[in-house]
Amino acid sequence: MSTLVMPPGPARTLPVADGSRDRGTIVRVAGSVVGVRGLRRARLYDVVLLGPDELSGEIIRLTGDVAVAQVYEPTNGLRAGDLAVATGEPLSVELGPGLLGSIVDGTGRPLTALASGLGDSPAGGPADGGGWAQPFLLRGASLPALDRHRRFEFTPRVAAGQEVAAGDVLGVVAEVRGQDHAVLVPPGMAGTVTGVRPGPATVTGAVAEINGQPVPMLQRWPVRQPRPVARRLDATRPLITGQRVIDTLFPVARGGTAAIPGGFGTGKTVLEQQIAKWADADVVVYVGCGERGNELTEVLEEFPRLTDPATGGSLMDRTVIVANTSNMSVAAREASIYTGITVAEYYRDQGRHVALLTDSTSRWGEALREISSRLEEMPAEEGYPAYLASRLAGFYERAGAVVCQGRDQRRGSVTIVGAVSPPGGDFSEPITQHTLRMAGTFWALDRDLARARHFPAVDWRRSYTLYRLSGWFSREVAASWPEQRDWALDLLQQETSLLEIVQLLGADTLPAPQQVVLRTGQLLREDFLQQSSFDETDAYCPLEKQHAVLSLIRAAHEAMTAAVTAGTPVAAVTGLPLLGEIAQARGWPPGEAAERASRLSRDIAGRLAALEGEKP
Repeated sequence: MSTLVMPPGPARTLPVADGSRDRGTIVRVAGSVVGVRGLRRARLYDVVLLGPDELSGEIIRLTGDVAVAQVYEPTNGLRAGDLAVATGEPLSVELGPGLLGSIVDGTGRPLTALASGLGDSPAGGPADGGGWAQPFLLRGASLPALDRHRRFEFTPRVAAGQEVAAGDVLGVVAEVRGQDHAVLVPPGMAGTVTGVRPGPATVTGAVAEINGQPVPMLQRWPVRQPRPVARRLDATRPLITGQRVIDTLFPVARGGTAAIPGGFGTGKTVLEQQIAKWADADVVVYVGCGERGNELTEVLEEFPRLTDPATGGSLMDRTVIVANTSNMSVAAREASIYTGITVAEYYRDQGRHVALLTDSTSRWGEALREISSRLEEMPAEEGYPAYLASRLAGFYERAGAVVCQGRDQRRGSVTIVGAVSPPGGDFSEPITQHTLRMAGTFWALDRDLARARHFPAVDWRRSYTLYRLSGWFSREVAASWPEQRDWALDLLQQETSLLEIVQLLGADTLPAPQQVVLRTGQLLREDFLQQSSFDETDAYCPLEKQHAVLSLIRAAHEAMTAAVTAGTPVAAVTGLPLLGEIAQARGWPPGEAAERASRLSRDIAGRLAALEGEKP
C-alpha cells in the first residue's frame, strides 16, 4: 500500500516554531490534554506547537510552572520530554475574500486544499483485500485557510488623503457571483489613507496604506473574542425561512437565536438544510460539530448541488462549512463553534445578514465534558463542567442585529440556530435546559411525529417563540396575521385536549362543534403544518401564500361550525369532499394562492349552505 505524503506547500496557518520563541518540555499526556513545563511567557488561550510533528494545541490552564493545553489533533506518539513551543498568539481564523464556498475544520484548516494535497486517487483495492484506502489528515498538516495565489480585482472606495476609521470600507472585490466583498479598515485602526493600490491583488498583498502602514485584504481574528460593533439593535424583523410551522407559528427574529432539540431521526439536519437553503440570509455558516462522518458527508455532497434561489448559482457560493466529525479531536470540536461564529461576525461586519447553523451543540458539550474530566475538574450535573451554562451563554450572546463599525452605518445580523441532540430525546438533560434559557425560539422535534412521517416534526404543543414580531407581519404581510396565528394555536390546543377524550370515549361522544374542531385540527396538521422538503413547489412557501392557506382553513372551520349549529349532520359536514381540495393548496403557484384560496373558500361555504337546505 502506498504512503500518503504531504507535498511542499505554503506556510502553516499557525506560526511555525523558531529559536526566538518560548520553549518548554512535555511532562504529561492524558488523551487530548497535555501538560508542559518551562513556558515562561505562556498566556491563557495561547497556541502551542507540540512534539516533533508540531501538533497544535491551546493553553487552557496555568498551574505554577505547568501550562495545560488541549490538543487539536490525536496525541498518539507524544512523549514526556518532547519539545513544546509557544507561538505567543491565540487561536485565530483567517478572514478575507475567498472564504465563501470553503470547507474548513474546527481550527480553520482548509480541508479541501489539504485533501487535494494528500492526493485523491485510491491506494490499494480489491486485489489486496477489498475496499479503498481513504486519505486522512497527516499529523501536524496545516495550510492557510485562504488561497495565497488567487488574485482579486480591488476597486477602491477611498482616495489618498482621506480620513478613515475602523470599519470604513476601503474598497470591494468580487468574491462570488452576485456578491461583492467589502475590504474594511481593521478593528482598532484609524488614520489617514496614504496610498491606494487598485487592480489585481492577493489576500496578503497591500491594497491600501493607512498612516504609512500597509493594509492587506486578509485579517486574522481570535475566535474566542467577539468582533466589535458600533451598537446593538432590537430584533424586530423575522428571519423568513419559507417553512410554515416556523414562519407562521414560531418565527425567529433576524439576529435572534433558536434551538432545535430532538432525538435521533427526528429531522434536525434536514430542517437545518431547509433553513440554509431558503432563509433570507446573505451568508450561511454551517458548523458540523461532532456529527457522524457519513451524515456530514451528505451535507458536503448536497450543498454544492443545491441551487441558491436568490442567484441561481450553487448554494455553496454563499456558504462556509466548518466540518468537525466525531472521529476528530474533541478539542477541535470544542473550538469549532467559535470558528463558525467568528466567520459569521466577519460577514456581519460587511452589512450582511448571516445564518449560523450548528449541528449539534450537544456534541460540543460532550467535548467540554471530556476535556473537563481530563483536567480532573469537579463534575456538575451529568458529568458536565460547572461552567457549561456560561460557555453556552457566551456563544449564543454573540448573535444579534447590529450597527456595524464604520461611518456608513451598515446594518448586519447573525442569527444562531443551534441543533441539540438530547440522549433518548430527553429534554430535561443539561444542554437542552441551559439552551432553553438562552434561545428566544424553541422548535421541539417530536419522535412520534417523525415516525408518523409528519415533517417538519416540530411539536406545536411544546414549541414557542419569545420574539414580538406581530407588528412586522401586520405591516408587511396582512393586518390579520397575528389574529390568524393566535386562532391556529388556540385551535390546535383545543384539538389536543379533545384527542385525550376521544382516546377514552370515542369521537362520536363529542358534541358536533367539537367534532368540527377535530376536523379543522386535522386540516391544520396535515395540509398546513406538514411540508415536503423534496417537492419543488412545497419546499418553500412565501408568507403571502401561508396567510392565504391559513385564512382558507379558518374560513372552512367557520363555515362548518355554522352548518352544524344550524342542524346539518356533522358527518356530512366534516366529510364534505371539497375539504379534501385544501390539501392541494401546497402545490398552488404562490402568485395564484390568494385567488384560489378565496374561490375554494366560497365553494366550501356554498356547498355547506346547500347541505343545510337539504337536511330533512
